[in-house]
Amino acid sequence: MQYRIQRNCDKIDWQTVCRVLQEAGLAIHPIELTRKAFENSYCVVFVFDNDLLIGVGRAISDGAYQAAIYDIAVLPIYQGKKVGRLIVDEIHKDLQKINIILYASPGKEPFYSNFGYYRMLTGMARFNNESKMREKGFTE
Repeated sequence: MQYRIQRNCDKIDWQTVCRVLQEAGLAIHPIELTRKAFENSYCVVFVFDNDLLIGVGRAISDGAYQAAIYDIAVLPIYQGKKVGRLIVDEIHKDLQKINIILYASPGKEPFYSNFGYYRMLTGMARFNNESKMREKGFTE
C-alpha cells in the first residue's frame, strides 16, 4: 500500500492529530498544545492514506548530538501494517549520527528494539503528573 508522507505542519488538522494520538493510547493534550509541540519540533512526520491521517511522529533535537523521539502514533486499524516503521524510518533520516532517546509505552519496547534501541539503565525523569506516570508503568 502506498501512503503519503508529509514532513511539515502545513495545513495539518490538529484535531485529527489529537484523535490519532488518543486512539493510539498516547497522552491527551489540548489541541493548541499539540500544535505547538509539533510546530516546535526538529522534525515531524504525518502519514496519510489518501486524505486520511493515519499516523504521526516527531523528534526534538539540538541538531548536533542529542535527540528525542515523541508521539509515534498510528490509528489502531493501521497498526501492524508497517506505518509505525515508516514514521520512525523517516525521523531517523533527520537524526543520523545523533544519540536518540525515547519513551516507549509499556509493552511497546519490542517495536523499538527492532530499530536498535535498548533499555537505558541510568535514565531519569521528572514528570508534571508523577503519580499518573507511575500508574501507567513509566517509572518505579
